[in-house]
Amino acid sequence: MRVDGLAWGPKGGPAIVAGISFAVAPGSITAVVGANGAGKSTLLRCLYRQNRPTAGTVSIDGHDLWGMSPRTAARKIAAVLQEAPADFPFLVRDVVASGRLPHRRGLFGWNRRDAEIAETMIERFDLATLADRPYARLSGGEKQRVLLARALAQEPGLIVLDEPTNHLDIRHQLEIVHLLRGLDATIVTTLHDLELAAEIADQVLVLRDGRAVGCGHPDDALTPALIRRAFDVEADIRTEPPGGAPNSGGRRFTFRLPGTGRTAAGEAR
Repeated sequence: MRVDGLAWGPKGGPAIVAGISFAVAPGSITAVVGANGAGKSTLLRCLYRQNRPTAGTVSIDGHDLWGMSPRTAARKIAAVLQEAPADFPFLVRDVVASGRLPHRRGLFGWNRRDAEIAETMIERFDLATLADRPYARLSGGEKQRVLLARALAQEPGLIVLDEPTNHLDIRHQLEIVHLLRGLDATIVTTLHDLELAAEIADQVLVLRDGRAVGCGHPDDALTPALIRRAFDVEADIRTEPPGGAPNSGGRRFTFRLPGTGRTAAGEAR
């Protein structure tokens, strides 16, 4: 994916995001970070074709995203969103199978390949014991796994995720992080947790007030100076060597308000 000079704002209103340019390499993970209101979700809506940019372009494999038919775009991009309905009136198996809709031809049922792909994703995301349960009765982490399985069933080249670990407890957050690491796809995701962004992303795009203030490898994009510019907080960053425990090692962040001793670890919002 390439994004060049992208801008979007409501008709007759000011731009919420503007002048954003970056490229996403095949098979990589790009994390988009920034304070609340920085424009992260607005940017994503332009990437999965909900909001048509008012300026600039979004291209996939060298082709303008908005020059494609909706069906073609849906075969290339899948989205897992915070605002996804929490109470689909369907079984888990049906929700996962709905990922095959962009590939369906005609008005008749699924073909054998559609069924095989849906079943493969059910197994891959450890959903076999949940497949015949109503989606609405699942936990938050289970629902997120179902939506990721549905996204992979689309066979997209790119998956767009809006805060995939938001509102999940620690176990479910770790579960989703493990799944993201194992996905055979290109990923663009918004994240609040800077430690998580530093750990899993190949590239971090930093936004402030709808503009990009940094983009690059986590070591270059998540510096004290850029964090101060994006979040108005001071950051202390230390690198810990890997230990024997799971998820040990990596970069650790401590934040404090300028001029105060108040600190917080891990997340910047």
